[in-house]
Amino acid sequence: MAAIPLLEDWRATGREVAVVGLGKSGVAATLFLRDHRLPVYASDLGTGGAWDDWAATLRAAGAEVQLGGHDLDRIVLAVAVVVAPGVPPAVPSLVAARGAGVPIYAEVDIGFLGLDGTRCIGITGTNGKTTTTSLVAHVLVAGGIRAETAGNIGRPLCDVARASDRPDWLALELSSFQLHDAPHIRPAIGVLTNLAPNHLDRYHSLEEYYSDKALLFRKAGPESVWVTNADDPAVRAMTHGVAGCHLRFSLSERADGWFDRAGGRLMLGPTPLLSRMELPLLGDHNVANALAAALAAREVGSPPEDIAAGLRTFRAIPHRVEPVREVDGVLWINDSKSTNITSTEVAVAALDRPFVLLLGGRHKGEPYTRLAGPLRARCRAVVAYGESGPLVMADLGQSLRVVPAGSFEDVLATARGLARPGDAVLLSPACSSYDMFENYEERGERFRRMVEAM
Repeated sequence: MAAIPLLEDWRATGREVAVVGLGKSGVAATLFLRDHRLPVYASDLGTGGAWDDWAATLRAAGAEVQLGGHDLDRIVLAVAVVVAPGVPPAVPSLVAARGAGVPIYAEVDIGFLGLDGTRCIGITGTNGKTTTTSLVAHVLVAGGIRAETAGNIGRPLCDVARASDRPDWLALELSSFQLHDAPHIRPAIGVLTNLAPNHLDRYHSLEEYYSDKALLFRKAGPESVWVTNADDPAVRAMTHGVAGCHLRFSLSERADGWFDRAGGRLMLGPTPLLSRMELPLLGDHNVANALAAALAAREVGSPPEDIAAGLRTFRAIPHRVEPVREVDGVLWINDSKSTNITSTEVAVAALDRPFVLLLGGRHKGEPYTRLAGPLRARCRAVVAYGESGPLVMADLGQSLRVVPAGSFEDVLATARGLARPGDAVLLSPACSSYDMFENYEERGERFRRMVEAM
């Protein structure tokens, strides 16, 4: 295993590295650090079956593990803190580390240092990250290139770095939280899908959130390649003056990648790529995602015919505008991954029929009034539920039909009673899932099971 200068410097001090938060990322980071013979103290507030299994794995690798809490006195003495992506920045352990001057690194940053021989396409944005990341990897593989996905999409980067057989290219999904603590990330190609208000429950302002997104460009140089959204004013402002080669995609005008709406074609410059009918994804937002992926793949070296073949064979990712089935003439759509208002707006725009919208969960700080305009034309009713249900009622009840519901079973039963043949029922909550579920995946899986049982 090749030596990594930063980790060698840490090891020379004889001090521990503190890993805050377990789960897949924390476990992968701890094992990666142990592979490099660093002493590690890993801790998590959680307890129970999964945490016990993780702790056993890490103790077998020689790490010290604490469950049910964090030893702040120990953390402030660490040479560095490595943080899992799900840990909020204001938790006491990270506040204590910052106060003591202990540097904090995201798991993805440490993993990036170990990617000898693997190049990254770093993908961020408010919406479309996961679909675009999946599209990039799928299109590259379709062209015979050894590629995988990693990062916020699921597989920790430290896990990839530990593997003996690494891919040549990684499509790396990067959240704003990961970018905040990732000073070493330097993607060979960077993709910014779009920008919109999000995570205002964890950021003090929109500017603070955008500042973290802009960290994708912190190591920009003349050799950098950036694929960005020409239709988004905030993206244009953020990328203005950034060093490197800029490739832009657009749904409304000619660009490096663009949608010929009159001809119904996705284009790379003057070259037709494939017809819109051949792209098996709903909505204009997925045309934009496909164009971004096509531009990134072209930069890697995929010819247009391989890119088109990859786009034709891609299927919708689970929980993102995912048709589940039709019941009594009503199409049920799982968009559980929409955890902010902009993402729900995108899902609504993808529909071409009347619909009932399932809206609610844990509030993320932005009012729901912005949805009134997009919903007015075709939304038959909104079913409001979860902790944010009263806020949804207050924000939308004056302009739309809003029906409250209690349990998730009640939510679906209410929607079924409201929908008519030819309609859709869209689960697109615009909220996090943490009031009723462990994560958005559990919420989407519950929705899918209940629909399949109808």
